[in-house]
Amino acid sequence: MNFFTDMNRLSGWLGTALQWIKVHLLSMDTALEVILTMTALSVALLVHRISRPGLEHLTAEARKRGELLHAIVRPLCVLVGPLVFALLCLTGELGLGAFKRPVVLLSVFSRLATAWVIVRLLSGLMPNRFWARIFSIVIWTGAALHIIGLYDDLINSLDAVSMSVGGSRISLLLIIKGVLLAVVLLQSASIASRFFEQRMRGAELSPSLQVLSVKAVRFSLFAAALLMAISSMGIDLTSLAVLSGAIGVGIGFGLQKIFSNLVSGIILLMDRSIKPGDTIEIGDVYGTIRSLQARYASVLTRDGKEYLIPNEHLITNQVINWTYSDSNVRLKIPVGIAYESDVRLAMRLMEEAAASVPRVLKSPAPAARLVGFGDSSVDLQIRIWIRDSDRGVVNVRSEVLLNVWDAFHEHGVEFPFPQQDVFIKPGSALKIDK
Repeated sequence: MNFFTDMNRLSGWLGTALQWIKVHLLSMDTALEVILTMTALSVALLVHRISRPGLEHLTAEARKRGELLHAIVRPLCVLVGPLVFALLCLTGELGLGAFKRPVVLLSVFSRLATAWVIVRLLSGLMPNRFWARIFSIVIWTGAALHIIGLYDDLINSLDAVSMSVGGSRISLLLIIKGVLLAVVLLQSASIASRFFEQRMRGAELSPSLQVLSVKAVRFSLFAAALLMAISSMGIDLTSLAVLSGAIGVGIGFGLQKIFSNLVSGIILLMDRSIKPGDTIEIGDVYGTIRSLQARYASVLTRDGKEYLIPNEHLITNQVINWTYSDSNVRLKIPVGIAYESDVRLAMRLMEEAAASVPRVLKSPAPAARLVGFGDSSVDLQIRIWIRDSDRGVVNVRSEVLLNVWDAFHEHGVEFPFPQQDVFIKPGSALKIDK
């Protein structure tokens, strides 16, 4: 008896399902929506195929102009087909609605296509992949809830969870919107600052002014993004003035060194005493400044080591800037010869040996000088000028000394050896014990 009862119940369910399919899916309205959807899909595929060669050429040209422009153009080119499909579905939905016809499939496909376009656009433009994935999940979730009719209920539930802070009402919905808006604005500020940085590289400005301008624009964009996000949550910014002042004093004492480095970095950029590309020497570090950051300067040495020197040290300590006002640098290379050698010949050979080195400047020309008489040698000095100290000074000094070595041996100029003469006074006795 139970078996026949279950069979009758199952038959009733199947009959109800078939009746729903007949009414909703096998009706003329549904057939019309299917035709419009397939037509929109076909047109979108045709537009994508026709525009594909031109879009690929546009993407290649954007890559040549910079990575940032390529990152913006590439997702836009990919989204042409889905965007056309979404617009056609939306147009069909509006057209059927104007004739008072029910719309189901077109509405679903238009929302899904729109969500897909937004997801691909955000994932392609956002520099941070984590937030791109978070936004993808949020958008797909919102689209799904909107399709099944639960979007408004969720919004109302989130808005109901609220609290009052002073004269402002803050709800969970406003907090979520503020966080999402902050992420979008910060990512947009990052993209805009990168674009501005690329544009500044081609400007006819000094390296220090370029870095200072980029940092000022980046700070302004990020500060504006945060203020807009906080304001969108319904928080009165004036009420935060006293609290931010107290917090700022506490942070100032705790982060004194960090703020000192930040201010020192701004001073260095403004007075242009040290800028990217300069060759500096501070303490035992000799190298070229690769970049000036907010907290430190990156100095690359000839050994391949990269020192991160705090900006405060560059302000308070003595720094030798080899290329501050002029890239030409003079090197003094000492040379000693024996007292029996011809000093004038040795000086002429030293100048010729230095002049044959490619990195030594012809003007001012190398000059040899006699600087003193030592205990075992006549002290000479060859003075040369170079303009590429960032390539090292020991290597050019070594090349000059090698040429001097060859010239002295070829012309019989002797190098001195330390020696001491022992004189025995008359009448003194010398005793040797074995």
